Amino acid sequence: MLRATDYGRGDSTLALIIADDSAIAADAEQAIALVGGEFRGQSDWQGAIAGRFDHNGPIELVAAEVQGVALDILAAALPRIAEMHESARAHVVVALDVDQIDVVTAALLGDRVELLCAPTVADRAAAFAVALTGFSRDVLHDKSGDGESAQLRHLNEEVARISRVLARLSADERRSGGVADRKIAYAAPPTAPAVISPTGAEIRRVIRARRMRDQFFADGLFEDPAWDMLLDLYAAEIEGAQVSVSSLCIAAAVAPTTALRWIARMTDAGLFVRQPDPFDRRRAFLALSESAREKMGRYFAALRQNGLEAL
Repeated sequence: MLRATDYGRGDSTLALIIADDSAIAADAEQAIALVGGEFRGQSDWQGAIAGRFDHNGPIELVAAEVQGVALDILAAALPRIAEMHESARAHVVVALDVDQIDVVTAALLGDRVELLCAPTVADRAAAFAVALTGFSRDVLHDKSGDGESAQLRHLNEEVARISRVLARLSADERRSGGVADRKIAYAAPPTAPAVISPTGAEIRRVIRARRMRDQFFADGLFEDPAWDMLLDLYAAEIEGAQVSVSSLCIAAAVAPTTALRWIARMTDAGLFVRQPDPFDRRRAFLALSESAREKMGRYFAALRQNGLEAL
């Protein structure tokens, strides 16, 4: 059974661990300890299927440790977690294996969901720190000689740095009327939607050319997962094919956790839409939204109009 969690701050914050493996559950407990809290209580996945979530007070965080759990069990249990996620407005941090991506994202993807592929303790702690609104950089303790703590401090500093940049950009955009007002010499003139759409083969050639760069330069130098995924979904749509979440992660050409974070961001931005597989509840497909599809068409039309090649 699950009990209320006391983080030592005198509030009613509640964190739940769902895990079958005691060692994996211990990683989650250690991670929350790194950010100044403590888990008390744990449910297994059979309990999650039955919806046995006994708690006192509001739920802020669900730590779902799905690594090693059978896909059929996850398919039955994850909708329960999704219900809690929506009804309680709880943050959900899921630690998963690569081969579980499709079954997890069929139920959980987007706002207040963080998906971590084969995470370390530090990866979990960084995700917990972001998810729990009560935490700040000040609660991350300095433990000399602890490699996980050093990595956690670095990750947390990156989160803080990115937050400051985003806040500054947002303020600049409000003052200037938005980044769309900033013109550069290389901007293409406005164009009507494409009359002749590119073929799937043409888009695939663009993707192949992008991947060839990695043969001549260091790995990671040209990472651009958002554009790689847009191209892959656009080509698939032209070809009449469906793309699973795990397949799109491969197309992103970055680490699975990074790809999943970008997929969630693109979904929240209204560029990707999730489509349940009518024949298999353990899987969902991703497609371009109508707006994204129209923008991709206009982009390729602008390239043709200006005699340019896509890259």
